[in-house]
Amino acid sequence: MKKFIGRFHYLTQDLAKRTHASQARMACEAGANWIQYRCFSKADYEMMKDLNEIIAICDDWGTTLIVTKHYNLLQYGDIQGVHIEDEGIDLQWVRNLIGKDKTLGASASSVEQIIWHQKNGADYVGCGPFAHTDTKPNKLAHWGLQGYKNAIAQLHEMEIHTPLIAAGGIGLNDVEALLQTGIYGVAVSAAVNKALEPKQAFKDFYRAIY
Repeated sequence: MKKFIGRFHYLTQDLAKRTHASQARMACEAGANWIQYRCFSKADYEMMKDLNEIIAICDDWGTTLIVTKHYNLLQYGDIQGVHIEDEGIDLQWVRNLIGKDKTLGASASSVEQIIWHQKNGADYVGCGPFAHTDTKPNKLAHWGLQGYKNAIAQLHEMEIHTPLIAAGGIGLNDVEALLQTGIYGVAVSAAVNKALEPKQAFKDFYRAIY
């Protein structure tokens, strides 16, 4: 079964003055077809309160909903899949747990990890970081445009065509050049969520990607 993988992955984030649900609603009203709920400040039972509201919003708009990390929550609502950021987790175990119909995404910081994820059931892979990011602080080497070009060339030689999503420190002005590398799509969080006008920022990214 061919699964829908969005080209613009919008991620909610923990913000002091805006709830995850309000972020999801903003994105849906601006045209989102893919939302990733990314919360690290709450326990599972608290996240379900968020998710019940976000699920209803995404259902109303026909938007794909992915949760970060918490594959155990998929059974409690109409959630289409999970994205695993922990590169050390047994992805095949997660795939077996959630079943073949759910979407499984994973993060990678090297071509070797992309290949490993592809072999172990990932439907798409978020890779990078493209540049410096405060949303997910790390000491990983920045990929830049050349990093994506090199990765895509190497994977194509191996006939691996898993959709790759560029992630990490991506601004609106980076999108056109990133897409020209052959990358499938782009993941964005702070560049939208911390903009002066988040809804307009979302629309600008959407137009640039689609």
